[in-house]
Amino acid sequence: MRLKIKRWRYSNLLSLLLPGAIALGAIPVAADEITNTAVFGGSNIGSFNTNSTTFRTGDAALQITKTANKSAAEPGDTVIYRVAIRNTGSVSASNLTLNDTLPLGLRLAEKSVQASLTDGSTTTEVTISTTPAQNRTVAINYAGSIPPAGTLSVVYAVTVTPDGMRGSGRNLAVATNGNLRSNTASHLLRIRPGIVSDCGTLVGRVFVDKNFDGEQQPGEPGVPNAVIFMDDGNRILTDANGMYSVANVISGNRTATLDYTSLPGYIQAPNLYKIKNNSQSRLVRLAPGSMARMNFAVTPAFGEER
Repeated sequence: MRLKIKRWRYSNLLSLLLPGAIALGAIPVAADEITNTAVFGGSNIGSFNTNSTTFRTGDAALQITKTANKSAAEPGDTVIYRVAIRNTGSVSASNLTLNDTLPLGLRLAEKSVQASLTDGSTTTEVTISTTPAQNRTVAINYAGSIPPAGTLSVVYAVTVTPDGMRGSGRNLAVATNGNLRSNTASHLLRIRPGIVSDCGTLVGRVFVDKNFDGEQQPGEPGVPNAVIFMDDGNRILTDANGMYSVANVISGNRTATLDYTSLPGYIQAPNLYKIKNNSQSRLVRLAPGSMARMNFAVTPAFGEER
């Protein structure tokens, strides 16, 4: 048997001519991939292609940074974020997903999302798609590829809502491509109250409760100069009618306690209808921008007005 081997340098193809010939090809199809294909055939049979195998000649690596046009904002403001995804590897990275988790109170303007690809000195706009936010995480998808040393820039706008006052102001972004994952980029936005406030207002009164129902009725006078202490340390003094109001109270669970040492001759009035009001303190849930009431019923210690 005689074996004849031929090599064509221009095609990088190695052929083995046997009674049943096998041809193996190693043909580069991209800068980062090589595809191997085998063809089996002979003089008395047809040719059959085997499955092709593709392997990569390097690895992609993603590096992400995030910036904003503001370091501080108020409810109602618009903040522009810019995310830069750079491919620091030796092969292209394709089919990327940018997962950006927004802090509480920041709302994405979906129509504002834009992207561009920089390759060397050339920058071109590219098409991306967004997935509706889930648990404040927005997915931005790019079906193209980032070449080695290339950068994908994503720009979008968010609106700051009053809920942002209760959030951390910090959002996190990470880019993924299958098993490939970038570092996590973080940006901290300081949110100030501004004109739109997250606070509420507390109102109430201290009065003589003659029928012990917890409600002020005609003929039940208010008690002036009664002292009420808030959970944040604020000291409140009732007016001539036994009423008080406090503005700009931080929302959430608020408690207040009536100081009976400021009311000589009075004790707590029993409540015949609500057990929770048989306490020296009151607890309310104050929603942002809302108003809540805390009333305190007292009665003379010696029963003259009962």
